[in-house]
Amino acid sequence: MPKILIAEDEDLIRTEMQRLVSTHWPEAQIVALGEDGAHALELWHEHKPDVAFLDIQMPGMTGLEAARAMTDADASRTQIVFVTAYDQHALAAFEAGAVDYLLKPVQAAKFEAVVRKLQQRMQAAASSNSPALPANLAEVLAKLAPKQALKWLTASSGPHIKLIAIEDVIYLQSDHKYTRIVTAQGEAFVRKSLKELLDELDADQFQQVHRSTVVNLKAVSGIQRDGTGRGTLRFKAISEEVDVSAAFLGQFRPM
Repeated sequence: MPKILIAEDEDLIRTEMQRLVSTHWPEAQIVALGEDGAHALELWHEHKPDVAFLDIQMPGMTGLEAARAMTDADASRTQIVFVTAYDQHALAAFEAGAVDYLLKPVQAAKFEAVVRKLQQRMQAAASSNSPALPANLAEVLAKLAPKQALKWLTASSGPHIKLIAIEDVIYLQSDHKYTRIVTAQGEAFVRKSLKELLDELDADQFQQVHRSTVVNLKAVSGIQRDGTGRGTLRFKAISEEVDVSAAFLGQFRPM
């Protein structure tokens, strides 16, 4: 039984998508309903759906950005169908890349055609043990939603998945194969190296202060230097402090 995720910020369209799935794909199970891209990404991690219907224009994280995060995390897990109002640039890219999409208002015949493609692709993937997604989906998404400074981090906290806004991060610290993320609410871990994350963060806001630590400069309240050429950073929202090595101390001279 295929598992379906629907993400749409308009109640009426979300309800209509539910009806279309129930009517034209009755063997499928709708496991989650998202109201924006960030919510969709959180639900995706929780339910691991086979298919995600993503509205492109949603508040906060767009459907394109959510899809990019999904494919970055696991390029073969979920087939993605974009649901959108007419956008010539996006549609041309989708068609060139054989990426599935539906135009609003969604017509039953178009929905059925997309469902048949999804079913055929899933059957072929199951028999050949190959990815179900178009091989160039990541390339299409790169053109439509080029990588920018990170806005969200999807991290694990015990058995749970947390979606953390970058603005809420106080500092990040290397922890073997993971990176520890510290916020005012606690800590979580992401399976990415500190170097990988540093390449994606806004360099004006996040600075490396130690070979294993990167801090959010907006969260820093002050620094205390010692006689060895090192220092200790204090933060506004937590009592925990972090060390600043001599190699990075110079950037805090104005403080």
